[in-house]
This record gives sequence, C-alpha cells and structure tokens, in this order.
Amino acid sequence: MIDFFRKVAFWEGISYLILLFVAMPLKYVAGHAEAVRIVGMAHGVLFVLFCVLLAELLRRKELAFGFGVFAFVMSLLPFGTFVLEVKMKKLKA
Repeated sequence: MIDFFRKVAFWEGISYLILLFVAMPLKYVAGHAEAVRIVGMAHGVLFVLFCVLLAELLRRKELAFGFGVFAFVMSLLPFGTFVLEVKMKKLKA
C-alpha cells in the first residue's frame, strides 16, 4: 500500500505543478478558464486519494503520526511531494 501511496503522491505533485504553472497562467493570461476546471478536477481527485491513503496508512500504523503530518504538509507545497518521495526512499532503505 505504501508503494501505491508513493505513486499517488508523485502524480498529485505533478498535477499540482501543472495546475499552478500551466493551467493558472492559461486562465489569467490567455483567458482559458477550462484549463483550470480540467486540471483542477484531476488534481482534486488525486489530492483526496492522497489524503485517504495517508489516513489509511496512519490507521494501519504503517507510517508514524509525525511522518503523516509531514506528508500532509508536503502535499500543500509546490514540489513538496517530491521532497516526500526522497524521505520515503530513506525510510525504505
């Protein structure tokens, strides 16, 4: 389940960056509001899935509570899930 969580975290991070650096400029510079609707929906689904998986990993005690808080905070920051990936690789090693 941790491997699936890591994959979701990666794609959640990618979708966040696309939303911030592609869709938002398209909306506000080029007037293409549909870009934010489409990418925003995909990012929202991935973010909710990220949170559900994180909660389940914490419930199963596969991750420590402190690490879960760290993971959640990283999901809110651009490039944060990639920092999370590095930390999770160190946990696995």
